[in-house]
Amino acid sequence: MNRKIFIACDTQDINKVKKIIKYSKTKKVKIGYKFGLEFLNSKNGRSFISKLKNKIIFADLKLNDIPNTCASAVKAIKDLKVKYLTVHIGSGLDALKAVKKVSGKTKIVGVSTLTSFNNKKLKQTGHTRSIKGLVIKQAKLASKANLDAIVCSAHEISYVKKVFKKEIITPGIRLLGDKAVDQQRISTPKKAFENGATSIVIGRSITKGNINKNIQKLINSLN
Repeated sequence: MNRKIFIACDTQDINKVKKIIKYSKTKKVKIGYKFGLEFLNSKNGRSFISKLKNKIIFADLKLNDIPNTCASAVKAIKDLKVKYLTVHIGSGLDALKAVKKVSGKTKIVGVSTLTSFNNKKLKQTGHTRSIKGLVIKQAKLASKANLDAIVCSAHEISYVKKVFKKEIITPGIRLLGDKAVDQQRISTPKKAFENGATSIVIGRSITKGNINKNIQKLINSLN
C-alpha cells in the first residue's frame, strides 16, 4: 500500500487550515488532511470541508454511540464525501456493523485505545486488561466488523497486523526531538512505517512554525 501522511488540522481557524494545505503540497508523499471535532464543530468548518476539491479528507468524528445513532451520523455527513471516517471500536460490534453498512465509498476506521492512555490511565477507566490485551481484542473486533482501517499507536502495530489485515493508521507521531505534550504512546514517522503502519497522523510537528520546512524534514526523516 502507498504510505500516506495525514496532517491533523486541529484548529477552528479556516485561514490556518488554508495555510496548512497551501504549504504542505508535495509530490514526494501522499498527503491527506484530518479534521476532528474542533474544526467540524466550528462555525464555518463544515462548509469549508464541503468545498474542498481533490483532497484526501479524513473526518475524525470518533463516533461512539448506539448503532442507530452512529449509522445516522454517517448518513448526515455523506454530502461531504470524506474518504475516511472514525468510529470507536468500543461502541461495539453492532454499531461497527451498522456504520459499515451505510458507509458507501467512505472508509470506516476503527479507533482502538487512544494514544493519550498508558496502562495506569487505562486502569482508571475501569479496564482490567493491559493496553496490549485490549488493543488486540479491539483489532479482532474491527476485523470481524469488516472495517477498512484501524487506528493504533506504533507500539501496538506488530500484534495488530497479525489479526487485522487492512490499513493501519498511526497517530501520536512526532518528529525527532519534538515534545510528546498530551500523548503517551508516541513514535517517529520512520519507526511507525517500519513497524507496519500504512498511514500516519501528524499535527503540531508539521503545523507549528514553517510548514513547508517541516514537511521536508518529515520526508527526509523517512529515508
